[in-house]
Amino acid sequence: MSGNQRIAWIMPDDPPEAFPDIGSAMREPDGLLAAGGDLSSPRLLAAYRLGIFPWYGPGQPILWWSPDPRCVLFPGAFHASRRLRRELRGSDAEIRFNTCFDAVVAACAEPRPRQDGTWIVAEMMAAYSRLHAEGWAHSIEVWQQDALIGGLYGVVIGRVIFAESMFSRQSNASKYALYALSQYLKVRDFALIDCQVMSEHLTTLGAERLPRARFADILRVACDPAERFADWPGEPLRASAIETIGADAALQ
Repeated sequence: MSGNQRIAWIMPDDPPEAFPDIGSAMREPDGLLAAGGDLSSPRLLAAYRLGIFPWYGPGQPILWWSPDPRCVLFPGAFHASRRLRRELRGSDAEIRFNTCFDAVVAACAEPRPRQDGTWIVAEMMAAYSRLHAEGWAHSIEVWQQDALIGGLYGVVIGRVIFAESMFSRQSNASKYALYALSQYLKVRDFALIDCQVMSEHLTTLGAERLPRARFADILRVACDPAERFADWPGEPLRASAIETIGADAALQ
């Protein structure tokens, strides 16, 4: 924390929506807003609707963030390079939805090169597993034959998906998942895909910076009512057909 700035402390028995105004979040570190509370489903859902997400490491209290600007990807705006499109056309991979949510979260929590530990701690994994069982959290998976090679997971409220993490066990597999999600949610008239924190990698995929106030304005409309989304394809989609998602044949 910088200077004498302090953040609010949330008690576990405080109401789920008991967060400070996101405009009071710190500038350094960017977006740190509050600490404490719990990872109950009502609190997590309230946080997402307000433009807040949890992010902390082992041994830390729960930390709540709302960075400015926010990293978002508008459905249909995924940038697929010519090389990626060519690779997809020759791929035998499949995109599946919600067939192994916990395995996707566990894969996202695995150690990565040049990264010490993981922020997806055991209590975080349990919290999102509960959200999945309740119909709020979802996984988009990339399968090659019987092997899970990539994917991502996130929380869906109304017409917004708050993407939490993604992983690849083969080159570009997480791109397949995000591209398929972007295409599919465009067809379903979603407002945006929240990617939380900007990175050079996300920029190359079409993500953009959105002022926090504008992001919050979109959430107030797109997440009201706070409905569960269940209209996922029941059958796998061919990775080679991601570009054509939206045509009747691709959605059958």
